[in-house]
Amino acid sequence: MEDWLIDDERLSIGRKSVLPGEGFFRPDSVEEEQAEREAAETLSDAEVVVVADGDADGLACTALIRTARGAGALLPAGPHEIREALAWVAEYAPRDADLYVCDLCPDHGSDVEHLDAVIDRVADVRWFDHHQWDDDLAAAVEDAGVDLVVGDSEEVCTADVAVAELDHEFPERFVDLAAATRDHDLWIREDERSDDLADFSHWAEPEEYVATVTEHGADLPPEVEDMLAERRVEKEALIEKAIERAELREVGPWTVGVTYGRCSQNEVAEALREQGADAAVIVKPSGPASLRGTDSFERCHEVAAQVNGGGHPKAAGCKPDIYDDMLDYAHHWSTRGAVAKQAIIDAFRRLEVEDDVEAADDAAEAED
Repeated sequence: MEDWLIDDERLSIGRKSVLPGEGFFRPDSVEEEQAEREAAETLSDAEVVVVADGDADGLACTALIRTARGAGALLPAGPHEIREALAWVAEYAPRDADLYVCDLCPDHGSDVEHLDAVIDRVADVRWFDHHQWDDDLAAAVEDAGVDLVVGDSEEVCTADVAVAELDHEFPERFVDLAAATRDHDLWIREDERSDDLADFSHWAEPEEYVATVTEHGADLPPEVEDMLAERRVEKEALIEKAIERAELREVGPWTVGVTYGRCSQNEVAEALREQGADAAVIVKPSGPASLRGTDSFERCHEVAAQVNGGGHPKAAGCKPDIYDDMLDYAHHWSTRGAVAKQAIIDAFRRLEVEDDVEAADDAAEAED
């Protein structure tokens, strides 16, 4: 395949909106081999290891741990990469290292199948999070010997947990960083800096982000603000495309806004909320989808759990298991995510059925 076919720079906004980025078209095997080589190098002589989500919350935790411990080799890992990150720690980390896992919640037992090997390998394991954990998975992680602390997902972000749990007197800028991170992560949207942090974490390399917020906290320097302003021109255009193709669907008692596109999901979800949506579904060209709720719908994590995902009551993610080959992806792009949208809408409908059954059972018990 010619390189120019996947070159983002030559695509119009319209085409860029419906196709995944260049990285999607690189074989996972190639990406995984490179990632493992980099992980082995990163871990080779690390005294402190941080496995963290590569978003603003996970990277803020990394900055806090490095400040408190004076070190912290970072392995960025998404929710679906927990298993391989733990496998690499078990294989390559020094035996006297301390491990912190931050802002990551396992969806299945297979995500933590290497945890016993990690415990045997390193000196200590602490896990900070704020997502909705399955009780059995939480018990299994704790029984393995992990110091697990999960904050209230409606009140705190993982950076808040790290500030509270790390034995260190943090300068005020780090407490402020955690608060600004929480504003975005919990979708409070009262601190205008929180969107800057989210965008910067998305566009910058993880180490650049960690170094910047370690020095400046949530008040990003002028050169970063200039970069964000430049990048947001395209960002806003992609958001507008996703909003234009959105539709509102009535699913039981809820109005669900559904759309498709490569875009920033929070801003799109906010626009759909303003149009009357109780919940928003944004399906991405690469296959996953983001779910966002409102005060009238705080069950995003329940919907996501039905379609290979999880998260928070008002913010969750998933990837429907509907892609068997590249023809399925071609259909996904050409239909603007039709099958994925339907799979998620069906999950909303199952919630309604479960509610009806529960209400009927309650009524029957009351009659008895």
